[in-house]
Amino acid sequence: MTENRSTNHTFTAIEGRELTVKRVLSAPRELVFQTWIDPQHLSNWWGPQGFTITIQAIDVKPGGVWRYIMHGPDGIDYDNKITYIEVIRPERLVYSHGDFEEDEQFRVTVTFAEQGNTTELTMSSLFKSAEELEMVVKQYGAVEGAKQTLDRLEEELAKLSH
Repeated sequence: MTENRSTNHTFTAIEGRELTVKRVLSAPRELVFQTWIDPQHLSNWWGPQGFTITIQAIDVKPGGVWRYIMHGPDGIDYDNKITYIEVIRPERLVYSHGDFEEDEQFRVTVTFAEQGNTTELTMSSLFKSAEELEMVVKQYGAVEGAKQTLDRLEEELAKLSH
């Protein structure tokens, strides 16, 4: 198992074919959950630094689909398709993450644990194999990208909380 705790209090671990990212956010659980599913907020924070998204469709319910294009700072566009499996407001989301060619490249479980006025967010991504996860970490910088995405989420939450 590989573990890392960054300066921004993001905990990451890789074990087998699973990447886990945890962070305590200074916002109530309902706000964190809403910011995670609302397209008006998602477009402000989803993705690593320098990335933007264009949301094509979003329907946050079991069986619902979120289609979006992630625009990289290098000009490359990445098609994304999320299919929701479980939506338990404001506690848990489970979804398949894929693209327009492959419905499920990996499965994500996001939990939102209330801790007073803060929320512990845990995002676990389960890949088909340890080798696929290793490739995504090395080729796409998945660990650093996840940290940057949560940095951006925290910035969005700070704007909404004040």
